[in-house]
Amino acid sequence: MVKIDWHPADIIAGLKKRGTTLSAVSREAGLSASTLSNALHRSWPKGERLIATALDCEPYEIWPSRYSK
Repeated sequence: MVKIDWHPADIIAGLKKRGTTLSAVSREAGLSASTLSNALHRSWPKGERLIATALDCEPYEIWPSRYSK
């Protein structure tokens, strides 16, 4: 079974369901408010880890194409 990456809107919605935003997660990590949006469109392991932690999952679950073996 081929797993596909989460759509960026699904990531943002998941964060909102948990009471936060991409900007808030970014600022809490000491980054500019818009910095984490880079991880939605290109590989950036640090940003992916921050987003996954906020969603209580692992980066490979959100972006399987970036972590394929």
